[in-house]
Amino acid sequence: MLSEEVLVDVLLTFVCYAYILLVIFVSSKMDEFFHISQKASRKFLHVMIGNLVFVIPFFTGYIYPVLVAAPFILVTFFVSPYSPFKSISKRLRGLANITEEGHHLGLVLYAVSFTLLASFFASKPHVIAAGILPMAYGDSIASMIGEKYGKRRYKFVADKSLEGSVAMFFASFLSLNISLVYFSALYPFSVSTRIFPALATAAVATLLESLSPVGFDNLTVPILSASTFLLSEGGV
Repeated sequence: MLSEEVLVDVLLTFVCYAYILLVIFVSSKMDEFFHISQKASRKFLHVMIGNLVFVIPFFTGYIYPVLVAAPFILVTFFVSPYSPFKSISKRLRGLANITEEGHHLGLVLYAVSFTLLASFFASKPHVIAAGILPMAYGDSIASMIGEKYGKRRYKFVADKSLEGSVAMFFASFLSLNISLVYFSALYPFSVSTRIFPALATAAVATLLESLSPVGFDNLTVPILSASTFLLSEGGV
């Protein structure tokens, strides 16, 4: 007989799968039904998947957050232009279109980042949040602000705007602090002791977003933002 804790973990895992599939379905149909661009649909997908960090504290087994994230490395790869199974791309054409309109392997790298962070920090979901939320919220808001209001352009690797980068910093800092308030109610730490790590994380995430080759920010921002949070003692 499975223990009650395992049953809860398994049930919660399938709830997460259902949530992810629903988000993918909605994202793939936003252009068709709401005339929302594929870029905006992709950002919606980033944000909604990023919100899964708030579910992690309710797992009792640390392997389950990994099991939630890992399968979607394959899902997103199989609908990418590099997939060896073109029939899958046709069946999931909506997600495939979002992936192709994006940065080819961007969604794959996002899933890889989430899986890696879950593998090492399932016991400290606020560290996972420090990596994922700057990408989910910071990058998404930076893209919207930069596209609509970006007038002061600059380029290190990819074309960016000062307005977008400022939005990236504040959205990363705000979303991370909101998550810390949430996690502090579940874990014994004070939000006030995490202000500097959150500032440092937001600054590094903003810098990485401007320096990373197109699409690779889905890997560099989550991994190095979480690392910055740890090194500045946010994960203690």
